[in-house]
Amino acid sequence: MSNFPPNVHVSQHPCLLAKLSQLRSESTPARNVKALIHEIGLIVGCEALAKGLQAVPGPIDQTPLNCDFQTHQVHPETISLVPILRSGLGMVEARPVHHLGLFREPTTLQPVEYYNNLPSHISGSGSHGTSASSLAIILDPVIATGGTCAAAISTLRQWGAQRIIVLSVLGAAQGVKAAAAEWPEGVDIWLAGVDEELTDRGMLKPGLGDVGDRLFLTIGK
Repeated sequence: MSNFPPNVHVSQHPCLLAKLSQLRSESTPARNVKALIHEIGLIVGCEALAKGLQAVPGPIDQTPLNCDFQTHQVHPETISLVPILRSGLGMVEARPVHHLGLFREPTTLQPVEYYNNLPSHISGSGSHGTSASSLAIILDPVIATGGTCAAAISTLRQWGAQRIIVLSVLGAAQGVKAAAAEWPEGVDIWLAGVDEELTDRGMLKPGLGDVGDRLFLTIGK
């Protein structure tokens, strides 16, 4: 496997390897594709957040037996999920969600932004004058050339995110390195697996196919 910079983390979880094999198969139906992407995202997310978050002491509370115990809270408190439309929607479940719409221009393979709903202020965070989340989590199932992921990182950095975690199902080695180089000190990329090759159309090989098409049944349209 390629040598990656220290801000790239490829999981070796055995359940991920098994689920990734199922997801690669062309015979896997759309309903299972969605479930597998969600399950893979959940496992990769747990690994990423175990390193990317901290537990800080909170107030003293009581159990049903009237015993005092020390609570803990997650830090940072302001966290946003940022799925890349449309395939990133397969990894969304909860928390504040802010969507970025990006597609690759078919000829140049360069990213084009067509939608951005990042808010100017996140309410309920307890802070004033803060326009961005302390931690933004990009949900991008496949990193191919790395252009789309790098563009999303750049947009979130300009928005004011202090740190960014990228959760991905599968990436091409050269694309992952390109995305990781966009903001090395502020970004960590977590993946379930890596492919070494890209086709001349910028698709991973052997890859997963077009995840958006597989999720939304638009293959051939």
